[in-house]
Amino acid sequence: MIPILPGVAAVADRYDAFVLDLWGVLHDGVTAYPGARDCLERLKAAGKRTVLLSNAPRRASYLVEMMEGLGIPRSAYDEIVSSGEIVWRNLRDRTAPGYADLGRKLAFIGNDRDRHVYEGIGYTCVDDPAEADFVVVCGPVDFEDALDLYRPIVSAFRHLPPMICANPDRRVIREGKVVVCAGNIADLYAELGGTVIQTGKPEASIYDDALALIGNPPKSRVLGVGDAFPTDVAGCAAAGIDELLICGGIHAEELGIAWGEAPTPEALAALAARFAPQPVAAVPAFRW
Repeated sequence: MIPILPGVAAVADRYDAFVLDLWGVLHDGVTAYPGARDCLERLKAAGKRTVLLSNAPRRASYLVEMMEGLGIPRSAYDEIVSSGEIVWRNLRDRTAPGYADLGRKLAFIGNDRDRHVYEGIGYTCVDDPAEADFVVVCGPVDFEDALDLYRPIVSAFRHLPPMICANPDRRVIREGKVVVCAGNIADLYAELGGTVIQTGKPEASIYDDALALIGNPPKSRVLGVGDAFPTDVAGCAAAGIDELLICGGIHAEELGIAWGEAPTPEALAALAARFAPQPVAAVPAFRW
């Protein structure tokens, strides 16, 4: 059975550094969770290094501003990295696998706020799918959009240029509602036979980027904290670090709990049985 602990304090002494998910751990997309800031600040006061690691298709500076708006100050954590930041860097440097041969004309799928993942580094966004050398997908245009709206959009790329997926998540919970993510749209494209280059968790490389920012501590002394088996738990396993599962995030409904409640050991075991990598422990929420 996976141990269900009351809070992060129960495992804090075992680790020197923490890699923390954002959505589902620190906030729900609109509001910071109760106790999240306090837990961050307690970790920092205890001398722990913290790096926030998000599959958000936005550059890190935008996430800092967003966190500030939610009441979590920049001083509460050490570093922050996002899949959107890595996409921007890969498009700039063109050395990562799959990026070197990309053309300079791209088509964009997503909300206008996320266009900064390609801006300022020599690319042109085109409206005609036939002119696109590649596609960048950051997510739905609107959080209320159904996935079926994107079937004709991806089908319009008849020559199937490569697609860069800036957020491998398949779903998140926003104010209690399931939201379509870029990963879902990329799956539609892959079904058509298109090549998709995923950037973000659960790929081990993004954890390497995160750990490099805090001095590459020994992985045996690093704990990942996230709410999703497919991305957070699997990603930590790929990166060779332990994972603490937050139960009140994306899996809350499957566990039969509301935010902040602890699941029964049986419910957690049934959920975990569907996945191969396992967390070392679980907590109801990211609180001390």
